[in-house]
Amino acid sequence: MEKRDYYEVLGINKTASDDEIKKAYRRLAKKYHPDVSTEANAEAKFKEVQEAYDVLSDQTKRGQYDQFGHQAANGGFGGAGGFGGAGFEGFDFGDIFSAFFGGGQKSTSRATNRPRKGSDIQRKMSITFEESIFGKTEKVKVPVYDECHVCHGLGAESKKDIKVCSQCGGSGSVIMEQQTLFGRTQTRATCPTCKGSGKEFIKACSNCNGEGVERVNKEVEIRVPKGIETGQQIRLEGFGNKGANGGPNGDLYIVFEVKPSDKFIREGDDIIVNVPLTFAQAALGTEIKVDTVYGQVMLKIPPGTQSESKFRLKGKGAPNIRTKQLGDQHVIVTVVTPQKLNNQQRKVFEDLLRVEDEATPQKNWWDRFKSNFTRQ
Repeated sequence: MEKRDYYEVLGINKTASDDEIKKAYRRLAKKYHPDVSTEANAEAKFKEVQEAYDVLSDQTKRGQYDQFGHQAANGGFGGAGGFGGAGFEGFDFGDIFSAFFGGGQKSTSRATNRPRKGSDIQRKMSITFEESIFGKTEKVKVPVYDECHVCHGLGAESKKDIKVCSQCGGSGSVIMEQQTLFGRTQTRATCPTCKGSGKEFIKACSNCNGEGVERVNKEVEIRVPKGIETGQQIRLEGFGNKGANGGPNGDLYIVFEVKPSDKFIREGDDIIVNVPLTFAQAALGTEIKVDTVYGQVMLKIPPGTQSESKFRLKGKGAPNIRTKQLGDQHVIVTVVTPQKLNNQQRKVFEDLLRVEDEATPQKNWWDRFKSNFTRQ
C-alpha cells in the first residue's frame, strides 16, 4: 500500500511552521490514540500520524523528504542515510557482480562473515501524568536475544566442535546453476548448510542449538525525561538484540504513553485546569486554592469575574523536554449555578433579586412600555 503524503496525513500545507506541525500532531494524536479513540483503524492512523510528525518535526529529515519524498527513507539519496541513518550499511558492490556473473566469491565471503549490528527493539512504557512532568528512573525487564550463557556465542559445545563448512569451504556462499532462456547461468547464494557463517558444528550447543544466542529478560534502567509526551521516545544504545559475527548490539527504543490526568490537561508546555466559582465569589472577589502539579497555590479572583475567565500561573506548567524551561498553568473559572438552595440561601437570593429590581425601576418601566407597544 502506497504511503500517503506526510503533509496530507497531518492536514497541513508544505509551508507550515514548526508550531503548526506540532499543533496538528497533538490534535490528531489525541483523536486517534488507541486507548481513547473510537475511530476505525485508530492504531494504524495513530502510527501514521506519529511517523509523519517524526519526519516533519526534524529540519534535516523534512528537508530530505521535501526533496526526495518517501525515497529519502530508504537511504538512497543525500548520502546521509535517509531518515533511519542506515545509509549504505549492509550493501556490497560485490553482491551485484556475484548475482549477475557468478563471480565475486571473495567479496561475498566478506559480506556474509563480516560483523553485523543486531536488530533494534521497540517497547512501550506507560507512565502517569505526574511522572511525565517530573521524570523518574525505573528498572524494567526487556526480552532480548543475547549471547548464549552456555557457549558464550560460539554455537558449539567447545571450540574443538567447530570446523570449516564442508559445502562452501568457509566462504559462506555457494554457486547455484540454473537454465534460462539465455543459456545456463550461475548465481551466488548464501550457503544453506552454514547459513553464511562458513562454519559447521560437530556438536552444537545444547542450550542454543547452534544459534549462539538465547532469549533472556534483561534488566534495563529507564530514565524518563522530564516533560516527555505521549508518542515521544528515547534510544538506549546497545540494549537491543545481539549482533552477529562480533558486531555491536542493536538499540532499544522506549516509546512513552502518558495516562490522562483527572485534574489537568496538557497543551504543549502549558497545563490547563478548570476551577468552579460560586456567584458570591465571582461577584465579590476572593482568594481560592488552586491545584498545580507542584502543589496548591493561592489565586486572587477580582470582583466581577465572569464565567470562563482565564488566569495564568507563570512557571507552573510542564518542562520543555529540550530547553527544560517551564510552561505556564492556565486556570479557567466557571461560575456554577446552584441546583438546590436551602431556606437561608433562597432568602439571600430573593433579597438580591428585590434589590436589583429596585435599583433599575426606570428600565423595568420602559421595558414594559416597549413590550406593550410591540404587541399592539
